[in-house]
Amino acid sequence: MKSHIRDLQLRDVQNLADNRGIDIQKVGIKNVDVPLIIQRKGMDNQIVYATARICASLDMNFKGTHMSRFMEILNEWREKELLGVDIKGCLEAIQRKLNAKAAQVKFSFKYFKEKQAPVSKQKSLMAYDCSFEGVLDNDKYKFFLGVKVPVTTLCPCSKEISDYSAHNQRAMIKAVVSYNENEHIWIEDLIEKIEKKASCELYPLLKREDEKYVTEYAYNNPKFVEDVLRDIVVDFRNNSKIKYFEVEVESMESIHNHSAWAYQLESKV
Repeated sequence: MKSHIRDLQLRDVQNLADNRGIDIQKVGIKNVDVPLIIQRKGMDNQIVYATARICASLDMNFKGTHMSRFMEILNEWREKELLGVDIKGCLEAIQRKLNAKAAQVKFSFKYFKEKQAPVSKQKSLMAYDCSFEGVLDNDKYKFFLGVKVPVTTLCPCSKEISDYSAHNQRAMIKAVVSYNENEHIWIEDLIEKIEKKASCELYPLLKREDEKYVTEYAYNNPKFVEDVLRDIVVDFRNNSKIKYFEVEVESMESIHNHSAWAYQLESKV
């Protein structure tokens, strides 16, 4: 009986022909929990918890893809300690193992950066939502680095018309940049560039002297979402490494029941 089961050839349904004539652009798995290796500027690598989406194109002649092979590739790169380091190699393995023209992988994770309060100098950790995304279409490779940076904005109009004070609020800046594979942009540098374009950056730990500093700093540096967006766009345009970018600024208004929002996408190629 055992020999019979071992010798039984299981039918590969995925490889059956499909007659609907539809090439599928992306098919795969998502919400996969994985440990990811993040290279840090001037420091040891950081291992973070990430969720992965990994997919490939599917030719119209095949009924389905081989879902298990995606996990096999993720496990292989994890065991080699290359998950997050060699994204292009991971995509090339997907293409080979699934016989696909295009492959894509995206890792979403929280990145922790130490920040020092502006006056008291107390240090604490700040978490940022980040992402690595790689796309390989035939032999054309693109990498995208994404960050979400919380900041403070203070309304210039409110400051102008009020006898005292001005409304301020937390805002979220989302940026995605792409650059050539022979270039590199550090997560830390991208975050710091973005934070400097706001009315004031945020800190996880503030003493009273720090709170006085950041509120007065924001008051002296009022900005609309349009101002923040334009300042970032100018910076990204002047950065020769960046070939493509998307920027989104959302201000969760403190005196309205809605958000102010601005968005820009540009490609240099």
